[in-house]
Parts: sequence; structure tokens; C-alpha cells
Amino acid sequence: MLKWVRLKLHLCFTPPSPGTTSPKPQNDRLQFRLVGYPRKHNEGRIEVFYKGEWGTICDDDFSLSNANVLCRQLGFISATGWTHSAKYGKGLGKIWLDNVQCNGGEKSIELCKSRGWGNSDCTHDEDAGVVCKDERLPGFVDSNIIDMDENKVEKVRLRPVVPTKKMPVTEGVVEIKYRNGWVQICDVGWTSKNTRVICGMLGFPDEKKVNKNFYKLNTERQKNQYHLHSVACVGTEVHLAACPLEFNKGNATGSCKGGMPVVVSCVPGPQYVHNNGLKKKLKTTSTVRLKGGAKLGEGRVEVLRNNEWGTVCDDRWTLLSASVVCRELGFGSAKEALTGARMGQGMGPIHMNEVLCLGTEKSMWNCGFKNITSEDCQHVEDAAVRCNTPYMALENSIRLTGGRTRYEGRVEVLSTEANGTRIWGLICGGAWSTKEAMVACRQLGLGYANHGLQETWYWDSSNVTEMVMSGVKCTGNEMSLSHCQHHRTVSCQKTAAKFSAGVICSETASDLVLNAPLVQQSVYIEDRPLHMLYCAAEENCLSKSAASANWPYGHRRLLRFSSQIHNIGRADFRPKAGRHSWVWHACHGHYHSMDIFTHYDLLSSNGTKVAEGHKASFCLEDTECHEGISKRYECANFGEQGITVGCWDLYRHDIDCQWIDITDIKPGNYILQIVINPNFEVAESDFTNNAMKCNCKYDGHRIWLHNCHMGDAFSEEAERRFEKYPGQFNNQIS
Repeated sequence: MLKWVRLKLHLCFTPPSPGTTSPKPQNDRLQFRLVGYPRKHNEGRIEVFYKGEWGTICDDDFSLSNANVLCRQLGFISATGWTHSAKYGKGLGKIWLDNVQCNGGEKSIELCKSRGWGNSDCTHDEDAGVVCKDERLPGFVDSNIIDMDENKVEKVRLRPVVPTKKMPVTEGVVEIKYRNGWVQICDVGWTSKNTRVICGMLGFPDEKKVNKNFYKLNTERQKNQYHLHSVACVGTEVHLAACPLEFNKGNATGSCKGGMPVVVSCVPGPQYVHNNGLKKKLKTTSTVRLKGGAKLGEGRVEVLRNNEWGTVCDDRWTLLSASVVCRELGFGSAKEALTGARMGQGMGPIHMNEVLCLGTEKSMWNCGFKNITSEDCQHVEDAAVRCNTPYMALENSIRLTGGRTRYEGRVEVLSTEANGTRIWGLICGGAWSTKEAMVACRQLGLGYANHGLQETWYWDSSNVTEMVMSGVKCTGNEMSLSHCQHHRTVSCQKTAAKFSAGVICSETASDLVLNAPLVQQSVYIEDRPLHMLYCAAEENCLSKSAASANWPYGHRRLLRFSSQIHNIGRADFRPKAGRHSWVWHACHGHYHSMDIFTHYDLLSSNGTKVAEGHKASFCLEDTECHEGISKRYECANFGEQGITVGCWDLYRHDIDCQWIDITDIKPGNYILQIVINPNFEVAESDFTNNAMKCNCKYDGHRIWLHNCHMGDAFSEEAERRFEKYPGQFNNQIS
């Protein structure tokens, strides 16, 4: 209320039209930074460096348009919000700007209307903050300095001389965005190091020589505008803007004496090659991988050491090191070197620390690094990357319609008819699941899939009614729905448009992982009397032979263990069904929010299931959390169910159904397998880490588990040995 009164007085008594002038643009470079607490890398109190002094901006008249301008000056693509009243703490010194009013399209905050530099009636209680979208501008080099120079290179493309529909474009004339058009680079003095930088920017790991004679005649016929005349890259830069450049004087375009436009030819990674023979030739590393990213070419960096996958600590993590990883994996140079577990936390060992690459190495393992100790790093410091990837134009053949936001709607795809015409059509929702939705959201560039919907009658807002795709079946890793299996001819039982497929996408997703060592430590056998198992039988937690037992006499032999399920993703794990559809189980006195939450299986040496258990989600809640994280979900009193990021849900060994009924099992060697979220009911950023496996030895009286691990924690070779020799794998993995 006091704030409102102060504003009213301010409006009454300030000089006329305080926001109608723009501060005079000055020649010195402005610098910007985000500070304060709590602050992430992409949000905080906004401060500007002007006339040798850092100062703040007042929140009067502040808007999302202002935040958009400032976020771009900080190197982010846009803003998602802004804050007032010194949310990130009060600044010190000058309040440089007040009553700032931007349209949102300005290149600098100094071009927006305001009272002028240093003219303010605010206190630091009114310092403004911004929240920027966590995605960098292409070509942004230094997030602390904004240069208003028109010669700043941001966009680069390859223009093929011979038109082609093949994607990606790997060879052509290099062009840079200049004003409202595209201009060329003079090739006099051009080197292969420059080519390497260009190819890396465009998403390609390598370059090759080009036949200049083929291009010379074609380029002579065209009117070329040369704006850039000298490029002197060393080859390790992640962007052309980071190389020494020499432009035409006076922001003009000119000729290229003795030369022609620069032409480059790039070698794509195997993910972008259609020829299987060439794919094998271009095979990438098997000792480095990315996990947890929504798009191809982004994720948490994991490395294989002693046959076990582990993460990399972010100490001294740089774009040079990140670029080595990207190129090793078949992508271009790194767009971002991410720190602070921004792509989720790993669960296994941390193998490397203080990685120091020069940028020329063929593999991350050729770089200098320190071995890790438990005191050095925690998984909250896991390093990640965003790599430059080739432009595939995949988003042009898919769209969403009818949704409330751009992140949801009916899925429509562009299809080619027999007569060659292209039409928009629907996808049959019959077999549509979370995995297909994951691919659709990736193709749309909208992150992860929250839901894959089989009915979309409530989004029926388009004139498109024809089904053009059915039987879609994806693994979840494809770049496009067209890369998934699907019927050659459309076959859909329910052809009405209201039964077409839909999605709800999200920029973040959960990721559940089981604590494998705890399973190994807590396992034991219990012979439990039948008279204590009526509720368990009612919930189908016993093997089939229990139905013919002499109730209530006798017992069942149970393999019991604790399971601790961590959410290491970037969004809370919530049941797909709303509480209105949860099922009350009076016997145990709790609600089930998911029919099947976990599968417990005992497998023979050939993978045959010999015993099984399954568990509905008795109650998804935050049992414990990492330091500094608050619990959000508690089942008591019909509370909300879920697992918060950084928290875990513990199912103790003594809870009903936390077992496998092994009454009918003979002594021998087996594999214990546990799978969380087995039907992919709830979307996650990574389903490959949902399974846990252990070697199991049973002598008829006692049971031993060893080598318990997540299903993707070992190398492929080690995993094959594990499954081939259950019970005899001990000491083979150190």
C-alpha cells in the first residue's frame, strides 16, 4: 500500500513527461551484469556499468519489454519475467535509470525512453531484476559487454550454388547477415582454420577441401557484396565473431581483388548421414556421451572409465573443453559450456575434474584433467554442454493447433500426396504414447514431452480433419516423427479428428533414478505367514500359486529390499492422473495415484522372467531432500503426491508389496531387475536410467546381491558379460 501511495505522489509531482526522452547514446561500451541473491546464471538484479561506475535500474514503469532488451544485452534470446522491489537484494551506489520504457525491439536499453542517466527519485528498495530464458543468442561471445557495432557477426549460413532439398547443407558459399541482407567474405588469405570455425558454428565436426574451380564460374556470374575481407582464426574459436576480423571501412561493401567468395565444405556427424556405409566410417566415440538433454547435441557430459560411466566436475569447465566433447560426438563446436548440473545431476561416480583442453584434441581423454576425490566435487557441479547442430528444417513439417499456449495442441504434420501436393494432416491417436510425444516436442523445438494425448476433441479448432499418419512407434531418440516406424497406409480405428494425437510440451522434465547400492545393502529373505498377507493378495502382490495355497495356513517366501527413488531431473515428478481419479485401497488405507509405478522381476540367465512383483504408487512423496531443498509433497490427509527435484521417495523393505514372491523359485543364479515408471506414464528427460539390475545368488536359504547398478551405468561390453554370466560377474568391474 505504501508503494502505491508513493507512486501516486510520484506521478503527481514529477516534472512533465519524465519518460519521453531517451538518454543520449554514449560512445563508451556499456556493460551489464546480473547480481544478488538468490541468483542463477540467467536471473538476478540488473546492473549497468556507466561512466566508470556500476549502478542499478529502478522498477518504476518497468515491463517485460524492458526485460527483453536487457536479457538480449546479457546474451540471452529473451526474457521470461522481471522482478520489482529489490527481490534479489538492494544494490549500492548509483541508480542509473528510472521510468525506463522500451518497446522491446531496441538494441540497447539506452535507446529506450527514460528520465536520463542518473536522474531518479528512487531508492535501492526499488531495484529491478530480470529473469532471462536459459538460451544464448547465436554468436554471443562476451555476456558482460554489449557492442553496438554493426559489424558484429551473429548469423552465418552456407548458400549452395546448385539448389538442393537435401538437409543439412554441407557445402556452399559462406554468407554473413548484414543489415537486412546477406554478404560474402573475400577468400584472399583464407585458411583451413577459418573453415574449421565456420563448420563448427554450423554444427559439423570436421571440414574438407573444396573444388574452387567448380564455384568460380558460378560466383563470377553473381553480384557479390563483400563486407568481410580478412579473417584470422586459430581454429579453436567457437564462433567467427571470436576471430580477428577486418571489415570494409565505413560499414560499406566492396570488391574482392584477386579472389572470390569464401566456399567451404563440411563433414557431417554420423547422426546426419543417410548412407549407412558412410555412417560406419564416421563412427563417433563410445567413451563420451550426453544425458538428460531435450535436443540432440545437448546434455550432461558423461565419460566411460574402467567400464563404468561417470560425470565430469564443472571446475574450470570452458567452451574449449566443451567443443572437444561436441566434435567428438559428431556435432559442431560448443554453443554453451554449462555448469552447476544445469542438465540434471548424475548418480554414479565423478571421473574427471578441472578438464583443460586446448580445443584441438580429438578426444576429451587427450585433454589434461585431475582425478576426482569425494571432497573435490558433488553432483550439483556436473558439467554439461549445448553443441551447435546442423539446421535440418524439421520444424517446418510439424505444427500444433488448438492449444492454449504454443507448448500444447493437436499434432499436425505435412504429408506428400500421390499427386505430389503437400497437405497438413493429423496423426491417429490409437498407439500414441509419451515416447512419440517426446519426438514431436523435440522436432518442434519445445523441449520435453509432459503428455502424449490420444484424444484431442477439446482442441478441435483447425480445418484439418484428414489422418495422414498412423501406427507411429518411436524409440524416443529420433529427431523427427518421420524417422519413427509408422504404417505405410493410414489405418485408424477411430478416424474422427477428435481422436487424433496431441502433446503438451515443457522446457524441463523430471528424471527418476533408483539408488542401486541401497537395494544391495538392504536385501533379505522373509518367510511371511499367509494370515498376514490378505491385503497384499488383494493388491495382487503375490505370485499366482498363492491363490491355491491353504489360507490362512502356511507362508510365502519373500525377497525384500528397500528402494530409494531420486528425482535428479529439472521438474517435479507428478502422477499423470489427477487426484479425482486416484484409487482408494481400504485394506492398506491409502490412495494409488499410478496403477503400476515399479516392476520387480527375477530373471534367469537367458532373460526369462521366473518371478515378479509389481507395485502401485502407494504414495509418492518427498521422504528426504538434499540440503537447502524443501519438501513439497506429503500424502497425509489426501495431500498432493509427487517427488520434488533434489528429493527422494523411500519405500522401506518392511512395507507391504516391497518384495518379490520367490516361494516357487529353485536355488541358482539370477538377475534382479527393477524398473521405475515402466509404462512411461509420466514423462522424463531420460528413460534409459529407469532400470536397475543386480546379480543374484540364491542357495535355498539365503540370498546375495552384487554388482547392483543402473541399466546404463556400465559399458556395452561389461553389460553383455553381466547378462551372460549372472552370479559370476563379481570383481569383473572395478
